[in-house]
Amino acid sequence: MSVLSVQSLAKSFGGKTLFSDVTFDVSDRERCALVGKNGCGKTTIFRLLTGEQEADSGTIALRSQIRLGYAAQEAAAGADSGAGHSPTVYEEALEVFAELLQLEADLAALHEEIEHTTPTAAQLERQDELRESFARQEGMTCRARTRSALLGLGFTEEMQDLPAAALSGGQREKLRLGRLLLSGADLLLLDEPTNHLDLHAVQWLEGYLRDYKGAVLLISHDRYFIDRVCTKTVLMQNGTAKVYKGNYSEALQAQARAQEETQRRYENQMAEIERIEAIIAQQRRFNQERNYVTIASKQKQIDRLKAELVIPESRERTLRFCFPEAPVSGNEVLRLRGLAKSFGETHLFSNVNALLEKGQRVCIVGKNGCGKTTLLQIIRRRIKADDGYAAFGANVKPGYYDQDLSGIAAGKTVLEELRDAFPRLTDAELRGALGRFLFRGDEVFAETANLSGGERARLLLLKLLLSGANLLLLDEPTNHLDIPSREALESALLEYSGTILFVSHDRYLMEKLEASLWELTEAGLLPRGSAKEYFETAAAPAAAPMAAPSRDKPPNEYQRRKSEAAARRKQEAALRRTEAEISRMEESIAALEAEIASPDISAEYTVLLEKTALLDTLRRGLEHLFSQWEALAAGLPEEI
Repeated sequence: MSVLSVQSLAKSFGGKTLFSDVTFDVSDRERCALVGKNGCGKTTIFRLLTGEQEADSGTIALRSQIRLGYAAQEAAAGADSGAGHSPTVYEEALEVFAELLQLEADLAALHEEIEHTTPTAAQLERQDELRESFARQEGMTCRARTRSALLGLGFTEEMQDLPAAALSGGQREKLRLGRLLLSGADLLLLDEPTNHLDLHAVQWLEGYLRDYKGAVLLISHDRYFIDRVCTKTVLMQNGTAKVYKGNYSEALQAQARAQEETQRRYENQMAEIERIEAIIAQQRRFNQERNYVTIASKQKQIDRLKAELVIPESRERTLRFCFPEAPVSGNEVLRLRGLAKSFGETHLFSNVNALLEKGQRVCIVGKNGCGKTTLLQIIRRRIKADDGYAAFGANVKPGYYDQDLSGIAAGKTVLEELRDAFPRLTDAELRGALGRFLFRGDEVFAETANLSGGERARLLLLKLLLSGANLLLLDEPTNHLDIPSREALESALLEYSGTILFVSHDRYLMEKLEASLWELTEAGLLPRGSAKEYFETAAAPAAAPMAAPSRDKPPNEYQRRKSEAAARRKQEAALRRTEAEISRMEESIAALEAEIASPDISAEYTVLLEKTALLDTLRRGLEHLFSQWEALAAGLPEEI
């Protein structure tokens, strides 16, 4: 049964049609992706669904009494707590259950009344109603579900106790997403939900959405995410939409088959029309009365074929480029030794060692805030390391792409920006290059200050292409790019003959490039193997940080053994502390279970609720400790 039905939707702005005849539906528990290039109208459709805007024509039908959950892509302002209490991250997330918490309070108050007086039949009936409603809405687990969702999105237990007003913009977006997921809406509208999430949080979100009890309609450029979550794809192209069963990859295959069939039928029909037209021409040359009868009959055949003719859709303008042959560098492209960086009391990383060799494609991954961008900035010499060094090899010419899209001057046109950067190229050459990057006609005279994020990204990629670099340092290169542009970038990078070191959350890009992964942690860089291998496992096994690249002179053996022994002692101590914590936690759980089982507690409904919620929290804490213990134990020799 459909929760949403969209029929023949159309919308125009300023006399220009954005889309028309958009038709699709979303069924119960269906996960549907709305996909298309930037500017095709995906977010506008969401605004039409929520009533923020009105369609020019068409209908939108939501099932009766449906609860719609929507968070726009733009950042929301922080909650205003006034002069009173500033809610913590946990408290703000828990506000989603305000009605449920009020129900719990009403139940507690009624229990208090009944306990001190002889209950009336009406009170007992009311108590039963409240209990039933509270249980039906899973009130017993609302607090546990809130903490679990926050943990999945990357909010540690410590962060959950911080004031929500102190969060960064990206963290507030994650908190807003958490509130939306907890809302229990019958239909979730998610606009780029993986923005601001690291890989672990995205993987958690995939599992959450696959198990979600309601329906989901989402907009995303993350093809890997769509493939893992969605079972239907609405593909917007050429001002309309087509619906395909299956995820994005399956939709592309179905679309390609349909286009091939349409093209083949069109060519066959055109060949038949040409054949009949040749017969008509021949009959006219005979110039006999009976020939005109044949001509009329054949013309009717042509008219019928033309009426049935389906012309293949024209292809949309897409980014197309390839990097020129990269200058040859030495085999050793980049050496990192002992790099460390902190900002005040915030320690990012230390003991970062690595050797990047010619032709390698390596992606640096890690949790948000671990210092991936900072490491690239140290390599670029834009930030100074606290310790260690980064050195380029012989004949290495690096080119850098910044995720913040800096490096484009204000007060210039697009053409002027390129002309100043590459004065040896003629305007004709520059305009030809800009055309391949979708800046055509008068678009080359657009002011750089007025460019969208996607346009700035395309201009920066073009500057990178023209730079002649043989080492690409890319920081989230697919951010701001729509799917067609991402695919064009992937194709260009696949053909690139130089070396690539990049930071990305785009798993599709990592797998396409067959990249090796280095995970950045506080203790250094951990080798994680290939992207494909890494993503096929739910969590990568514990690995030792990469050792410093060897020098001509071998390190002091005594110092090496001393350092290894110190690291071993530290890990053993951490293991013992974790084991002790597990033992204490198990004792607390056993004691709490005994309390809950006692007749005195089971008769006190309010106390029982609190004890049950606490028990759930302790059990999750124990699971977390066991995970810690397994990771620590995996890093020790077998005899430990």
